[in-house]
Amino acid sequence: MALLALGINHKTAPVEIRERVSFAPEKLVDAVQQACQAAGLEEAAILSTCNRTELYCSLKEEESKRLLGWLAQYHGLDVGQLESCIYEHWDLGAARHMMRVASGLDSLVLGEPQILGQLKSAFSVSQDAGKAHSELGRLFRQTFSVAKQVRTETSIGQNPVSVAYAAVSLAQHIFADLRDSHALLIGAGETIELVARHLKQAGVKSITIANRTLSRALALADEVNGKAIEFSDIPQALPNADILISSTASQLPILGKGSVESALKKRRHRPMFMVDIAVPRDIETEVGELEDVYLYTVDDLTEVIEENQRSRMDAAAEAEELIEAGAEAFMRQLRELEAVDSLTALRNQYQSLANDELEKALHQLALGKPADELLKRLANNLTNKFLHEPSVQMRRASAEGRQDLQDAAQELFQLNSLSKD
Repeated sequence: MALLALGINHKTAPVEIRERVSFAPEKLVDAVQQACQAAGLEEAAILSTCNRTELYCSLKEEESKRLLGWLAQYHGLDVGQLESCIYEHWDLGAARHMMRVASGLDSLVLGEPQILGQLKSAFSVSQDAGKAHSELGRLFRQTFSVAKQVRTETSIGQNPVSVAYAAVSLAQHIFADLRDSHALLIGAGETIELVARHLKQAGVKSITIANRTLSRALALADEVNGKAIEFSDIPQALPNADILISSTASQLPILGKGSVESALKKRRHRPMFMVDIAVPRDIETEVGELEDVYLYTVDDLTEVIEENQRSRMDAAAEAEELIEAGAEAFMRQLRELEAVDSLTALRNQYQSLANDELEKALHQLALGKPADELLKRLANNLTNKFLHEPSVQMRRASAEGRQDLQDAAQELFQLNSLSKD
């Protein structure tokens, strides 16, 4: 049996394929069980995100086609549609791949932390399905351990590499404590959603969402315990905003110099931090000329992101070394465990031979035979019984020129060291 990581991701498949191969969260337990039944697997797990779908399992290499066939059939695809974008990683490669995924080294955004939680969820689902034990269970636990080591011993996740995170990071440099700050967010698209979540995690005091469509603003405000307003209410909300971040699709500026000047007067010139993420810009460039206003554009954030991306690349090289060591350590442990069954069988066989000889000796002792004579015979018989089959096999190996077995016997039983003694 071999370990396999099989899947597609943002590097190998377009979104049109990825969305068709994704699994609904509520169907994952059933899907894991179906995969095991279709491909004859004892263990399996499925990771399904917007950027990747991967199956982890233990099976014979020739059976991987059955697993790929099941994946295609489950999603109503021809196998040919998947073969061009599927990848397979085996044994050490599978362990290395899982650890890279968990550490964010295989992500669209290098070092992003969400994927580790998604992998933990995949493991939990597999456990719920009764399909994560022995080898796969050990691999997941080792993967989580290595990912934690990467997070704590490198700076892979310390610097922001998304526009939303970079905007909030800049705010934290301007304000010593965001818990005393009020934020006004203009727009309700994906970027503003991420900004709102980052601000909430940073502990900002209050968040107001302004959007042209109030229902969208309300939905996001509910998520972050904020307040929703319409665009027409922005002038009234502006004087209370310590942080203003805007990202809309408007073709004309939403915020002009005059309205900001008016807000600053009401604020008694307490500083305002503004980030204009929109293209075209939402905030007139003249606003940046005002004292007490710190205005950043998307280009300013890009510089921050690129610098942080370079920093993460350096950290990624350190992470790769930790992952390689972790993957090799896991495979070494796995190989050690493979010897357990053989050692158990060997011990049982020799114990059975010993028990037989002991029973004979005790019977002779009960008949009055001298104990010292019986002990010598017992030791001699045990030696002969223990060495009979190995002796036969070693003579046969020698006759056949199997020097490898001769060398293995020397190493297993440390015969060289005994002869030197």
